[in-house]
Amino acid sequence: MALLTAFVALSAVVLIILRFVDPPMSALMLGHALTGGKVEQRWVGLERISPHLVRAVISSEDGQFCSHSGIDFGELALALRKAERNGLDDVRGASTISMQVAKNLFLWPSKDLLRKGLELGITVVMEQVWPKRRILEVYLNIAEWGPGIFGAEAAARHHFRKPAARLSPHEAALMAAALPNPIRRVAGAAGPGTRRLAQIVEARARSAGRRVACVLPLGSSR
Repeated sequence: MALLTAFVALSAVVLIILRFVDPPMSALMLGHALTGGKVEQRWVGLERISPHLVRAVISSEDGQFCSHSGIDFGELALALRKAERNGLDDVRGASTISMQVAKNLFLWPSKDLLRKGLELGITVVMEQVWPKRRILEVYLNIAEWGPGIFGAEAAARHHFRKPAARLSPHEAALMAAALPNPIRRVAGAAGPGTRRLAQIVEARARSAGRRVACVLPLGSSR
């Protein structure tokens, strides 16, 4: 328990620094590089990412992003009940954007309870020291969108040959639809299943409204 407390405390110090300093690499990227894989990433500020992608990702990944405090306890309870029946893989259904940032930035990609506990602890601290815009900005810059392709800017250039700022609503929806399984779902060469999911995401993004107000104020073109 002392080691866990120390780890979360150290993470808190790092999180305070990373509120103002862009992380040079995530744990997921580091693991990929250490196993011989390439890492392609270009950090860009949230203002240089298409608002269509912001709306699509929140609508697809975490519709309550602006209203929860990092952990959606209702969804977590449902996922834990599923996990009791089917194993820990079902806990992923409760993963918020904030929790994904905590996991990808600091932790290893296994499904064990220790990692999940650390993820929850780091998420709680993160929500206290980072504003929602910073959480989403980091998420969009470290999310994996293909083998070795990390962040919205590298992904937009890889899949659509354009910067992230110029993504159309449909391209943004394809990228959001690919996020849960970016190795099998290729945004720039989407199969029928991914295209169907993208249509649903695009429709949700159009009516996102208050669900994205913490990062895109109502009435804003961004």
